[in-house]
Amino acid sequence: MRERSVMLSNILLGLGCALMIAALYLVFIYAPTEEAMGDVQRIFYFHVALAWVAFLAFFVVFICSILYLWKRDVRWDTVARSSAELGVVFTTLVLITGPIWARPVWGVWWTWDARLTATLVLWLTYVAYLLVRGFATEESRGARFAAVLGIVGFIDVPIVYLAIHLWRTHHPPALVGDLVSSMLLTLLVSVAAFTLLFIILLKGSVSVRNMEAEVRHLKDSKMNRRNY
Repeated sequence: MRERSVMLSNILLGLGCALMIAALYLVFIYAPTEEAMGDVQRIFYFHVALAWVAFLAFFVVFICSILYLWKRDVRWDTVARSSAELGVVFTTLVLITGPIWARPVWGVWWTWDARLTATLVLWLTYVAYLLVRGFATEESRGARFAAVLGIVGFIDVPIVYLAIHLWRTHHPPALVGDLVSSMLLTLLVSVAAFTLLFIILLKGSVSVRNMEAEVRHLKDSKMNRRNY
């Protein structure tokens, strides 16, 4: 079983590296330069892929939090916690790449645009999720509170996505349908590469947490035997 897991990890890692190299080639060499924005538009392929993975990570938190509250199985909480950490990392990268792209186009690093503000709220929500876990006096209580926050916080994901349709905003609308074939291919490969990166990191994080839980269990068992 362990050998099969190692083999799967190696396959995913190899495929992930190949996809990431392909994405970099497509972004910087294959994709044409956008006429209006120039080379700065190339950050679009990373920015959109990062945003997609952040949404995916928080969706995993949402589903696993529901399953944890329903079944009280710590395995679902482990996946939710690991996915929340990755979601915060990817959302941080979204908030970094967005202003880098916006500065030459809008002339400012940040504006309280509806989508930008909603994204910042999303980031703060899941940072709070991690803080709840970190400062909880009891592991089970922190897991329950965080699960509720993980479920409620997911409401902001469709708000972020629909913000450009619900309010007047500086943020450009979805342009996927208007992309030429080479740009669309580049975007799809970038999304695939970052999605696989998320899966690899999530699998690794869950494995580490499971090993930590096993070590704690062994230590507790050893302490209990000493007490007897």
